[in-house]
Amino acid sequence: MNLQETSSPASVWNNIEGIAYGGDYNPEQWPVSVRLEDLELMKEAGVSFLSVGIFSWALLEPAEGTYDFGWLDEVMDNLAGIGVKVALATATAAPPAWLVRKHPEILPVTADGTVLGPGSRRHYSPSSAVYRRYATGITRVLAERYKDHPALALWHVDNELGCHVSEFYGEEDAAAFRAWLERRYGSIDALNASWGTAFWSQNYGSFEEILPPAVAPSTLNPGQQLDFQRFNSWSLMDYYRELVAVLREVTPGVPCTTNLMASSATKSMDYFDWAKDLDVIANDHYLVAADPERQIELAFSADLTRGIAGGDPWILMEHSTSAVNWQPRNQPKMPGEMLRNSLAHVARGADAVMFFQWRQSFAGSEKFHSAMVPHGGRDTRVWREVVDLGSALKRLAPVRGSRVESRVAIVFDYEAWWASEIDSKPSIDVKYLDLLRAFHRSLFLRGVSVDMVHPSASLEGYDLVLVCTLYSVTDDAAANIAAAASAGATVLVSYFSGITDEKDHVRLGGYPGAFQELLGVRVEEFHPLLAGTQLKLSDATVSSIWSEHVHLAGAEAVQTFTEYPLEGVPSLTRRAVGSGAAWYLASFPDRDGIESVVDRLLEESGVAPVAVADPGVELTRRRSDDGRAFLFAINHSRSSGSVQASGVDLVSGERFDGTVPAGGVVVVSED
Repeated sequence: MNLQETSSPASVWNNIEGIAYGGDYNPEQWPVSVRLEDLELMKEAGVSFLSVGIFSWALLEPAEGTYDFGWLDEVMDNLAGIGVKVALATATAAPPAWLVRKHPEILPVTADGTVLGPGSRRHYSPSSAVYRRYATGITRVLAERYKDHPALALWHVDNELGCHVSEFYGEEDAAAFRAWLERRYGSIDALNASWGTAFWSQNYGSFEEILPPAVAPSTLNPGQQLDFQRFNSWSLMDYYRELVAVLREVTPGVPCTTNLMASSATKSMDYFDWAKDLDVIANDHYLVAADPERQIELAFSADLTRGIAGGDPWILMEHSTSAVNWQPRNQPKMPGEMLRNSLAHVARGADAVMFFQWRQSFAGSEKFHSAMVPHGGRDTRVWREVVDLGSALKRLAPVRGSRVESRVAIVFDYEAWWASEIDSKPSIDVKYLDLLRAFHRSLFLRGVSVDMVHPSASLEGYDLVLVCTLYSVTDDAAANIAAAASAGATVLVSYFSGITDEKDHVRLGGYPGAFQELLGVRVEEFHPLLAGTQLKLSDATVSSIWSEHVHLAGAEAVQTFTEYPLEGVPSLTRRAVGSGAAWYLASFPDRDGIESVVDRLLEESGVAPVAVADPGVELTRRRSDDGRAFLFAINHSRSSGSVQASGVDLVSGERFDGTVPAGGVVVVSED
């Protein structure tokens, strides 16, 4: 196939049949004999898609301008020969030693002035003009060489941008930050107004006086900190765009992406902003073995990834077959957990299941990171599960292209996350994700699907909208949320929402600022709780972390605080709005309290679980354009569970009898 003749960049990726299966392939670590064995093992496992060459720059260009593509030519040809498609990497995620020696100025600098050296990976600043010149150079050479190769289906641009280092403080970064600020504000007076520099004599006379917010004697200007977060996210994305521009020029028909790290742990990049530059969203996800509810964190991350993708199917670019190497205690996955993890991602929108990596390394810092082919080879549980997963994914081919059904939206905003956790807030215990994850957990356990949406995204079609800790919000986004309530949705807004605008300026006139009119409340004063303390609520549950002095201004009290100094003060309110309703939550309830609130919201909104099932069974439904429905039921318990559904289980190929085996998964193509 001539890739230049495709109608759109996404069409090459879309031409891969069924649920794509594979992982990172690093053949440069192995002799030819092992590479040939790999081909047979890939056929046995059902591999159809591999990322190749991610960390291969030093071998592809062993000296400046001297190239060795023999091994990669052989690998690409061999993979094409067995029908495997390739996400070919730009090889730019780790600069070669000769480049660092010649240009040490490319190395990243931390806030305290430390220069991070080579010997690991990601040892470059995205603002370095020299590094960009060399990175676009190797990208162009790769694109020219493989532009017509039949195995090429996707460009894997760099790798996990922002991983390890996401803020950059070198001289070139400072200059780029100043240039970014000048483009953003146009004049130094506009910047001073935005940052509120009249405070603490911080007024600037010119952009040349500005430095990144590095180590300082006391707290730093919050506007400066927020803009530096925006700049670093933009800087990494701008670097990505520069590589993509080369690929678009040479291979306009081949889609481009990079592997995001959308999870509850990755804060530094605004992936909703990044999404418009990715032809298909790809994500890496790794469980934290010590988390007893790690399947819920996986669901949260997968739902967030789908939200970044605008609801479209996406690629799970990396996860692990078993243990990783970088946690304090790297516990292996339990029997069947790899299948459950993999199909949980598919249930929540992934059309590809990939791992780091294909073959477990025998040397290097990731040699104890699990892989599809373990150190023990074929006579291992992991390999048998890899083969079984490949077979299951083939049977799930009809699912590809379908979309997850959800009537609930949780509003998610990286800028609000950044702004809410800058220092000097009412309480260090208020964390952007905590309440959001508490609601997501409750809905997960009930079998209610959730979409993560940006505050500016359309909320049409959602019956329940949750707005948690949306500390900063634009006027337009606040109006968008209010319109959802007027149109018939049940909207809940939590404490510490609507407090500031996008400049982190407090909205005067009383809290919750942007949402006062919608909610019909006025908050006179915050009452954050001291560590370890709680307040009892009128429904016999308790609140920790937060309380506040709420006055009704059109809303009705649904629940109140019952203890000094807030006896009788509303802790949960409701106001009828248009054909919908707006609720305000002024506390952080315990788990029983969250369940009580969710009960009320689901009853009013009419949202029901995906299906009726026993506790411990995770439920999601994907539906295709032709109306076919696929119910995913994943049993995380060690006993069998029942689900009320009828149809054929695509995993087993048998008629579904209503039972999901202990630790098992069924995907019912519903009648």
